[in-house]
Amino acid sequence: MMKLISVLIFIIFSSLSLAQSNSSVDISTSKPFLQKIKQGNVYFLWGYTRCAYSKSNIHFVDHSNTYYSTTGRYHDYDFTIYDAKAKDRSDFNQIKDVINITIPQFVARAGYFFNNEKDFGIEINYDHAKYVVTNYQKVRVKGSFNGQYVDKDTLLDPDNFLHFEHTDGANFLMLNFIKRWKMYEILNKFNFGMIVKSGLGVVYPRTDVTMLGTRLNNNWHVAGYIGGIESGLRLEFLRYGVLEFTGKGSFANYTNVLVLGKGNGKANHHFFTGQLTMTIGASF
Repeated sequence: MMKLISVLIFIIFSSLSLAQSNSSVDISTSKPFLQKIKQGNVYFLWGYTRCAYSKSNIHFVDHSNTYYSTTGRYHDYDFTIYDAKAKDRSDFNQIKDVINITIPQFVARAGYFFNNEKDFGIEINYDHAKYVVTNYQKVRVKGSFNGQYVDKDTLLDPDNFLHFEHTDGANFLMLNFIKRWKMYEILNKFNFGMIVKSGLGVVYPRTDVTMLGTRLNNNWHVAGYIGGIESGLRLEFLRYGVLEFTGKGSFANYTNVLVLGKGNGKANHHFFTGQLTMTIGASF
């Protein structure tokens, strides 16, 4: 995932460099315009988040008739679990040293303020959120297993039926348009204000699923889309420092989740999520 973030940061810098080179083609004819533009600034933020999720209907399908060694049978299924509850997994206790900083629910931001009169900018916004369906809850299950129709309340027993999670990341990757308000300044060293971010992007999960005793931790892949809005407080301090505390609301739609079935098993679901996030970084 860090490689993906690095590539996106490279794209931002490449775009900015191209824009600057294009703007300097004919300085003599555009000098009055250039005088109105201040040099923009880039910032990088790192932090951690907590998430809450709405209930979700999760549809599982695999018609490949895959053999499950745990049951000794070939299984074909097409079913939905309704109103499944899920929670996050912060894993904050795993922060022991620099090597482990990406294990918890971390977030990363890379942005650019144009420093125009309205203080607009753009930002790449990545959340390593984790989504875990709660074990042993009772849900309604409707669908077919091996040609037999089922419609009944069922316990989500991870040993005998199903466990489902995106815990090497539900992974929200968004491109945001941002607006900043600088409200209070103290001694020219502290600037306190607000920030609003709104954008769209993709979900890039690694899904860990256990069904009928067989477990598979799938590969990362683009599995759907997300849109949301984030707002909160922003403190700029001691020339380069930046601290943000924000709340975020999003809608995530996972249209193509990998499960079991040797690449043929799929799942889909969608949910709303709310987040509280704190980040710290630097602006240049």
